[in-house]
Amino acid sequence: MAKNDWKERLGVMYSTNPDFQYDTGDTAEEETLPKEKQRLRISLDKRNRGGKMVTLITGFRGRAADLEVLGKLLKVKCGVGGSAKDGEIIIQGDFRQKVAEILKGEGYGAVRIDS
Repeated sequence: MAKNDWKERLGVMYSTNPDFQYDTGDTAEEETLPKEKQRLRISLDKRNRGGKMVTLITGFRGRAADLEVLGKLLKVKCGVGGSAKDGEIIIQGDFRQKVAEILKGEGYGAVRIDS
C-alpha cells in the first residue's frame, strides 16, 4: 500500500515545481566511528548536580543507540546508575580510573582523563 497518510503532509502547500521535495526536518544520524578512532574524555563534574559528583564521558561520535549501549555497559560494570544522552554519558560517582580501564579494555583508542 502506498504511503499516503494525510497527517504526514500537514502544513504542505501545493507546488507546481516538478522537482519539489518535501523536507520533513529530520536529520540523518552520524555513523558511529570505530572504537579505535573515538576520542573520549573522562572528567569529574559537580556543577548543577546538587553537590553530587558524577563521572562525565564526552566526545562520543555516532548514533544515539550506540551511545546508549556504551552507557549501559559502563553503568553495569561500575555497578551504579547514570544516563546517556546528547553525546554524553553520566556515571554517578567518581569512577574516572575504572571507566578509563573499561574503555581501554573494550578497545577504545584515545581515552583522556581530565582533572
